[in-house]
Amino acid sequence: MQPKDQVLEVWGEFACFTRPELKVERFSYPVITPSAARGIYDAIYCKPHRDGKHAEFRWQITRIEVLAPPSYIALRRNEVKDKGPSDGTVRRWMSGEKEPEPIWADGSEDAAKGRTQRQTMALKNVRYRLHATVRPWPDFADRLQGMEAQFRRRAGAGKCIYQPYFGCREFPAYFELVEPGADVEPPISWNADIGPMLYDVFDLSRPGTATDPVRVSLFDAAVKGGILEVPDFRSDAVLKPGGGR
Repeated sequence: MQPKDQVLEVWGEFACFTRPELKVERFSYPVITPSAARGIYDAIYCKPHRDGKHAEFRWQITRIEVLAPPSYIALRRNEVKDKGPSDGTVRRWMSGEKEPEPIWADGSEDAAKGRTQRQTMALKNVRYRLHATVRPWPDFADRLQGMEAQFRRRAGAGKCIYQPYFGCREFPAYFELVEPGADVEPPISWNADIGPMLYDVFDLSRPGTATDPVRVSLFDAAVKGGILEVPDFRSDAVLKPGGGR
């Protein structure tokens, strides 16, 4: 059984899809990345296995339609130097197994902590139409229809596990389910050869866990007529670590 196209229209006031080669200052791609688009779908619906470690499926982004022309805005933001705690660490704090440790914005004598100001070239007033399919892992292939139905119920009712966002958590993304055959506005007339673009930061070829290391993949992105076609993760068009595809 072939997975069905699941379509969302998403929009927001600000967005920043940071280029991974820029380590200090943030400069956004002109269009949402497949990784950020997948994150929006995950925020609405993901199905963890009962062992609590693996998901039962992954989202495959297939197409991104640009509905508003890209427009940049320069922002200066305060960022803390510490990384946020993992979900497992937060759960141990909540259960009392471990003493909570604060993230210092000010007042720490450790130079590695605290906050710093960084310049951000973000996008403003973004709007996209996203296309994706549910890809169950082999042990759960017979549950495809149920997974799709659950997603449509949640997205149609505006439900989400956590607030979706556009690259940075302070840039919320709002969404609406697009029903099959709905009358929709066409993408904008825009062509752009973006070049190497971040595909994802996880290995999407297998079920992952929260402790998996970062695994950056790239692809050559080109917007034609306001549409960015996204290749399948397993295709040769996606450049993976180690020089492989």
